[in-house]
Amino acid sequence: MPQPVPRNTRQKQAIREAFIEANRPLSPEEALTAAQDHYETLGIATVYRNIKSLVADGWLDPVSLPGQSTRYEVAGKAHHHHFHCRKCGRMFELGDCAGTVLPKPPKGFRVAGHELLLYGNCARCAEVPTTVRRRTSR
Repeated sequence: MPQPVPRNTRQKQAIREAFIEANRPLSPEEALTAAQDHYETLGIATVYRNIKSLVADGWLDPVSLPGQSTRYEVAGKAHHHHFHCRKCGRMFELGDCAGTVLPKPPKGFRVAGHELLLYGNCARCAEVPTTVRRRTSR
């Protein structure tokens, strides 16, 4: 039995564009906001439905974050890790993996993979205000 051809709607294309332009993992809510730049009347239910379809098609990969909702990123990227900003909640991709600095597993164990998550404040959230109030003596 032939497989059905996935539908390529304007809504799905707007969601794809949102992920491509962001170039980082997005929550469904972030994807909605970004995709609305391309398709104003897009709703959250449509985003969830299309994310599910894009994951099933292998176009998106889920990114798990402990204690948070799943984010999604464009599939097919080389192995990499992520940074989670605790202030704004956004996730960012980190470059190359330094797999050589990982702890050694116990004797006889065979490692199948690893994940690394760094967290703190992103550059935007870590910025120091340019105007600092100075105390004046009276």
